[in-house]
Amino acid sequence: MNGGNKEGGSFKALAKNQLKFPETDLGIRTWLKPQANQDGWQHGGGPVWGWFSYDPKLNLVYYGTGNPSVWNPDIRPGDNKWAMTIFARDVDTGMAKWGYQMTPHDEWDYDGINEIILWDAQGKKLATHFDRNGFGYTFDRTNGSLLVAEKMHPFVNWATSVDLTTGIPQKDPKYSAHEDTSTKNICPAALGVKDQQPAAYSPKTRLFYVPMNHLCMDYDVVEAKYTAGQPWVGAGLTMHPGPDGVIGGFMAWNGLTGKAEWYNKEPFSIWSGALVTGADLVFYGTLDRWFKAVDANSGKALWKFQVGSGVIGNPFTYAHHGKQYVGVLSGIGGWAGIAINLGLTEDSDGAGAAGAYRELTKWNAAPGGGAVNVFSL
Repeated sequence: MNGGNKEGGSFKALAKNQLKFPETDLGIRTWLKPQANQDGWQHGGGPVWGWFSYDPKLNLVYYGTGNPSVWNPDIRPGDNKWAMTIFARDVDTGMAKWGYQMTPHDEWDYDGINEIILWDAQGKKLATHFDRNGFGYTFDRTNGSLLVAEKMHPFVNWATSVDLTTGIPQKDPKYSAHEDTSTKNICPAALGVKDQQPAAYSPKTRLFYVPMNHLCMDYDVVEAKYTAGQPWVGAGLTMHPGPDGVIGGFMAWNGLTGKAEWYNKEPFSIWSGALVTGADLVFYGTLDRWFKAVDANSGKALWKFQVGSGVIGNPFTYAHHGKQYVGVLSGIGGWAGIAINLGLTEDSDGAGAAGAYRELTKWNAAPGGGAVNVFSL
């Protein structure tokens, strides 16, 4: 189809004059069937499990869909629509106003469920999304026109670029995944350059503040037959630090240019959300127990406090009797904490989390106890 794989290897996306549109029933016809199963799309994944945004003037709700199933991509050749897709949908009728598939024929579990942040600039109604696949996107949210699609960090290698005319990524066949093959050093790893922890936008600086993972992976694909009621995966992985030598980062991003204004390395993935205030302070938490504030314009570290456990919660702020407070829920958990909390030790355990986050045992006890930490500004 338009941007996926054919059996035997990747191929370059078609030019726009070769595309046929509009096309009907793509949610069925883009799930081909090399195995005996006659209805691959019926077991095809694409779940909705992330964030929703709403524009009351346009009466549109925006959300993303998850990965296609099974993880073995050779079982489902084709674009696998409408997995990995951002939808804008009319709230009253449920009809899609527009949709955009970020990773056609996903081969690496790059769920597209991360938040879509609505903002206005240069007289346009915009929407920006930082995807697990490592690209940051800005759309005209009225019609889905793709305005920006740039790598969030240069280490992203599964695709060289995204064609703004067609919206199709130019995949690098070196990093494609195939059955009975171990593909090395795919960047990012399955948890993405950014996972579901939300970014923040400041109308003062007009920048986005983005928590990041900095992990690559080795991906092993195996045969996977579908059996109703049984696990169906077909791949395993191990993860390792990206070329910066760390496994995390935090950046300020310009949604009009698709460029980072500043980028700070972090020793571990940032699994908390971001919070930016009117005083140009940006707050976030780390897996090694720090709650931090940095300058929104420069990224300079201003303050930090070590809490009782790793942070995967989202910072919040409120006022009481004329005083402003900021807080965060700490407590190691989620994908990053699964190895600690379950005592997993092999590199591939927990879909690679045990190997990637082994050092966290030096900073966190198991199980990770939760606590609310509140500070005055």
